[in-house]
Amino acid sequence: MRQFLCIISIFWFTISCVKPPDYPIVPEIEFVGFSKNQMIQDQFNTDSVLVLLTFTDGDGDLGDEEDLNIFVTDKRDDFLAARYRIPFIPVAGANNGLSGEITLTLFTTCCTFPNGQAPCTTSEEYPTDQVAYEIYLVDRAGNKSNVVETSPITLLCN
Repeated sequence: MRQFLCIISIFWFTISCVKPPDYPIVPEIEFVGFSKNQMIQDQFNTDSVLVLLTFTDGDGDLGDEEDLNIFVTDKRDDFLAARYRIPFIPVAGANNGLSGEITLTLFTTCCTFPNGQAPCTTSEEYPTDQVAYEIYLVDRAGNKSNVVETSPITLLCN
């Protein structure tokens, strides 16, 4: 019995020493990587890549039932390439810090050419193009996360 009480005491002492995560209330994201490093150019969503992000949010107010809250911008021309909605995540408990992973499906885009050639055409002179994206999210309180830049993806223009 004495050993049992000693083990229980050590267990409770260990639990009381573990502190919950202390994340800032402004969400933070980090770009982890892509599922592949190239896509075939097209204007009809025939190719895609998965984008993996990690996130933290100190007050746990991520997600929305109606509004879009993840934004992806093409760095070549600052075009808003995609918008996504994180589903509503209910706030629960006193320590509402959240952390996790987000996977986005990002569809292909058109090659752009420095010689003024029309986008989404094939090019012998420029068989590939590179595109990188900036991504951020917004929580329910309107706090904008940091902006992360992806590594470049090669677009196959032929």
